[in-house]
Amino acid sequence: MSADTERQKYDAEQIEVLEGLEPVRQRPGMYIGSTGTKGLHHLVYEVVDNSVDEALAGFCKNISVTIQKDNSIVVEDDGRGMPVDNHPKLGIPAVEVIHTVLHAGGKFGGGGYKVSGGLHGVGASVVNALSEHMEVEIKRNGYTYKQTYSRGKTQTPLEIIGESRKTGSKTTFKPDPEIFDETDFNYGTLEHRLREMAFLNKGVKIALDDQREGKKRKDVFCYEGGIREFVKYQNEHKDIAPIHKDIIYFEAVRETGNAEVEIAMQYTKAFSETVFTYANNINTIDGGMHLAGFRSSLTRVFNDYARRTGMLKEKEENFAGEDIREGLTAIISVKMENPQFEGQTKGKLGNSDIRGFVESTTNDRLMAFLEENPSQAKDILAKIIAAYKVRLKTQKVRDIERKNLMGGGSLPGKLADCSEKDPAKSEIFLVEGDSAGGSAKLGRDRTRQAILPLRGKILNVEKANEGRMLSSDEIKNMITAFGCGIDIPGSEDSFDLEKLRYHKIIIMTDADVDGAHIRTLLLTFFFRYMKQLILNGHVYIAQPPLYQVRRGKEIHYTYSEREQDKLMRELGEKAPNAKYDIQRYKGLGEMDAAQLKETTMDWNNRTLIQVTVDDITLADEIFSMLMGDKVEPRRRFIEENAAYVKNLDI
Repeated sequence: MSADTERQKYDAEQIEVLEGLEPVRQRPGMYIGSTGTKGLHHLVYEVVDNSVDEALAGFCKNISVTIQKDNSIVVEDDGRGMPVDNHPKLGIPAVEVIHTVLHAGGKFGGGGYKVSGGLHGVGASVVNALSEHMEVEIKRNGYTYKQTYSRGKTQTPLEIIGESRKTGSKTTFKPDPEIFDETDFNYGTLEHRLREMAFLNKGVKIALDDQREGKKRKDVFCYEGGIREFVKYQNEHKDIAPIHKDIIYFEAVRETGNAEVEIAMQYTKAFSETVFTYANNINTIDGGMHLAGFRSSLTRVFNDYARRTGMLKEKEENFAGEDIREGLTAIISVKMENPQFEGQTKGKLGNSDIRGFVESTTNDRLMAFLEENPSQAKDILAKIIAAYKVRLKTQKVRDIERKNLMGGGSLPGKLADCSEKDPAKSEIFLVEGDSAGGSAKLGRDRTRQAILPLRGKILNVEKANEGRMLSSDEIKNMITAFGCGIDIPGSEDSFDLEKLRYHKIIIMTDADVDGAHIRTLLLTFFFRYMKQLILNGHVYIAQPPLYQVRRGKEIHYTYSEREQDKLMRELGEKAPNAKYDIQRYKGLGEMDAAQLKETTMDWNNRTLIQVTVDDITLADEIFSMLMGDKVEPRRRFIEENAAYVKNLDI
C-alpha cells in the first residue's frame, strides 16, 4: 500500500479509544480547570467534597486534611466508609470502580446521595488519574481495607489489613509532577476553602494540618452557628459596625423534601452590598435563581413593613432595591437535587423552581423577624431610609452622569484609539503617566492597540461611595473608553459585556512600589464595579523588563532578578572577560518607543499575566483587607505572606 493510500485510509483502526482514565490525563484542564495551582488545589477539594457529602447525608462529623512532609495529601473522615462489596455489573470492588471508572459514584441516581457537591461524581477517579500515587484505606464491616493506585490504574487488589470497630475513609494522594506545573500546596488557599466549607455545613469539624518543615501549622474549623457565623466573620473581618445586634437567620425544607434553604443576614454601616450565594456548597459567583428570589422578597418585605408602620408615607414612592441592599451582608445557601449551572463561568444557578421557594421562605421568615423585633427593625429601616433620601436627592445628577458614561458619548480626549472595530482583535493599554503614555502611543500598533494614559493614582473605590466614584475623571475616562458600563447595585442592565470595545484590557505600570499600588487600585475598581471583565478573562497585566543588558549590538532583556542572575552566569561562561552595560529600569518612561514596543507591547515578544479570580469570597476578603480602613488584618496579611515575595523593590 502506498504512503498516500495509507494517509487517506479512514476506518476503525483510525478511531482512537482512550482506555480507563486516559482522557483525564490527556485533557486534565477539562476536568479540573487547569494544571496550574488552581487545578492542583482542586484535587484536595474533590476528595474533601466526598467526605462532606457523607456529612450532608448525616453520617460524618469529622474531616481532617494533612499536608505531609513530601507534599502529599491525606484526607480522612468518620463517615460510613466507601463500599467494598463487588459491583454487580463490573465484578470488582465498588471502591475500585469509584477510583478507576469515570462518572461512577453515589451521585448518579442510585440513591447514594440526595444532595452532593463536587465535580458531579467524577472527583475520586480524576484525582487518581492525576496522582503519581494514591492509597485508600476504608474502615467498614468491622475490618480495615486497603487498595493502591497510580496514574489512574489499580496497583494492588483490595485487601483486609486489620480489624476495626470504627467506620470511615482515608485517602492519601501525591499529585503527578508530569501533569502539574507546580506541586507545592498553599496553606492559605486550602485554609480559606475549608473554613468556608465548615461555615456552610454547621457542626462539621474540619482540621487542616501542615507537617512540612518550616511551614508547620494547624487549624480546626467548626461552626455550630453555620452561616450565621459566616456573616459575623465577614463583618468582623472588614471592621464594619453592624447597625442591629442580631444576625437574622432562617432555614426551611421544601414540602417535597428535595430542597432546603438557609439564609443569614445583617445590616452594617457600609455603603456596599456583600452577598455570597451557594448551591450544594458550590459558590455561585454569578448568582442565579436563589439570589433573584431573595432580592425580590427583600424589596417586597421592607416596603410592606415600612408602609404598615407608617415609616413610608402613602404619597412617597417605594424603596428601590439598591436602597434596601446598601450595607447588607448576607449568605444564601441552598441544597438540592440536580442543580443546573449556567453562564460562561458556570457560576449561575438556573433551576427556576428554587426562586419561588427562596422567595416565599424569605417573605414569611423575614417579616416575622421584623414584627418580633421592632427595635432592630426600626434601626434597619433608618439605614434604608437614609440611603433612599440620598438616592432621591442625587438621582437626577447620577442619572445624567450614568447616561453620559453609558450612552456611548464622545470618547475621552486622552484616549489614542485603534482603528480596528472588532473588539476580539482590539486591546487597550492603561498606562501610568503621560511620559510612558507618549512612548506607548509611538510604539503601538495603531490598528489594534489603543492607549489611555492615567494621571497619578486613581481613586480608591473601597473607601468611596458611587457618587464620588462617578466624579473621578480617570474612572470616567475608563468607563467611557470601555463602553460596557458598570455594575450598579439595584440596576440589572447597567453593565453589558457585549458592548465592551476591547477584549484585552492591559494594565501597564512601572515595576516599582507606586506601580504596584496603581495596579491594585485599578484591580479594586474592576472587581467592585466591572467584575465580569475579570471573570471572563479580559483583564491582563503587562510585564515590562527589569533589566537591559547590552554589549555592542547584542541586547538582552530580563524580567526578574532570578532571570537576570541566570543570564549573567551564562554570559560570563560564554565571554568571561566582557564588561556588559547593564541598565535597571525604574519606570516605563525610561524606555523609548522602540524599546517599549519590543519588550512589552509586541505580540511576539511580550509577556502578559491574565488576571483571574479563583475564589470570589477570598478575593472579596483580600480587597477589603488591602484597600479598606482596618490596619491590623492588613499588617497580619503582609507578615504571613512575606515569605512568598520573590522580587522586592525598595
